[in-house]
This record gives sequence, structure tokens and C-alpha cells, in this order.
Amino acid sequence: MKRIILCRPAGPRNIGSILRAALNFGPAEIVIVAPARPSLLIHPDFEQMSHGGEGSRETIQVVDTIEEALVDCHHVVAFTARARHKQLRVNWRDHAPKLQEIADSPDERLALVFGSEESGLTREEAAAATEIAHLRTAPAHTSLNLAQAVTVVLHSLFTGNEVHQHEPKPKRLDSGSREFLKQKMHAVFTKGVARTESAAEDIGSMIDRMFTRAPMEPRDARAWHLILRAMGSEAEPSEFGTPAQEKGARRKQALERRRRLDGEPPATD
Repeated sequence: MKRIILCRPAGPRNIGSILRAALNFGPAEIVIVAPARPSLLIHPDFEQMSHGGEGSRETIQVVDTIEEALVDCHHVVAFTARARHKQLRVNWRDHAPKLQEIADSPDERLALVFGSEESGLTREEAAAATEIAHLRTAPAHTSLNLAQAVTVVLHSLFTGNEVHQHEPKPKRLDSGSREFLKQKMHAVFTKGVARTESAAEDIGSMIDRMFTRAPMEPRDARAWHLILRAMGSEAEPSEFGTPAQEKGARRKQALERRRRLDGEPPATD
């Protein structure tokens, strides 16, 4: 389990944004240590920035000391943009994968400690950590907004393994249909459009390159066939020696494979 610990924060908008980030890339607990503003969690800006997380607002804990926030944590990483005397800072991008197991564990807590917006971590807060980490940025701008820093850290530990969202995948055009379309385009554009031999070669090369650069989908083929028919082509696959794909052939093939696996005799027409 991840626990976000915010030391002496002053911005209600930051806290609201951090709550949203914890909901997006959690689960993660939020503990505030000695907030600079007593009204932090009832401020209108907090309510605005945490919109959609109303049911989780009351789960934010407020304590007086860093020791209270860390009392049941098993590993503590404090984040700072400043190099500190005799304290080695690890590069968080490289180090985060090593902490994935504890971050995902229901029995252990990984504390992620952040300092105030104005001054960052105090020496005592940094000393309470198991290790110090930093988020690499451009040399001219080494400081991140508090909410942005927390979001980056949480996202780096978010696996998304429990997210079951269907990602649509394009259906690819089969090789026979690709070859037919390619030959049909050659026939129409190189013979019917090109006025010179060199133009025909250029157009033919362009068509060949187009078919090797990216997978083509059936909807692409349909669009091209409409264009070619509008230009007068009624060519069929047999004219170019390419096999015609029977309508419903894939479904029939799948059913036939299932029959074989089930030990059934082949279907007869």
C-alpha cells in the first residue's frame, strides 16, 4: 500500500489535486503533517480540485508530526529537488521498479514523503526517510509543483493490472485482399492516370511504399475500392491472379476448426 505524506502543505488546490491523483493512480492513503492552514480541507479550492472524489475526502488523515505519519510504514522515500549534505539521492525513475512489490502489498506500507510548497523538506523530515529520491527535470527548472510531483510518483508505481477496459484494435486486411487492392491501384493509376513512363514508375513506387509502411484495415480497402470504382474500375481479384475471399469465409474456417477440435465430422454443403 502506498501512503502519501505531505509535510506542512499550504495550498488547498494542491491537496485537492493530490486526492484526485490518488484516486486515479492508487490505491493510496493521504496523511497531512501539520498543515499550514487549518481550513485546508474545507476550503472551496480544495473542494473544487477534488471534484469527483467527494467520498474519499474524509479518508485524509491529519497528524502533528512526521513520526505519527510514519508509525506503521515499512519503507520511507522522501522527495527533494535539493542535494543534501551526506545524503545520496536516488533517481526515482530508475529506483521506482525496485519498490513495486511493497507499493502493491496489502500488508506493508510504502511512505512517499513530500515537503511544503515553499521550502520543501526540513532536515528532520528528510532524516526520517529510509532513502532520498529526486525527480529529474530540465537543469533550468528543477522544482516541480507539489501536486505535479505527487502525480508523477504515483503514476510511476501504477501498474493498471486491475483495469479491465477494452482497447479497440484495428482489424487488419488479409494478404489476399491487400494484394488485390495493390494490383488494382497499379492498374488504374499507372495505366489510367500517369501520362508518361516516368510518372507511371513514380506512382507505382509510391503505391508499393504505401503498402509496406503500415498495416491496412478493411475500412481502408473499402475506401480505396470506392475511389477506384468512381474512376471506372470494375476489376475482380481473378484478373490479377489473386484469390477471392468468399464472404463469411473466416467464420466458416473458425467453425470448421472447432468441429475438428470437438471430434465432429467436417461440414458438408
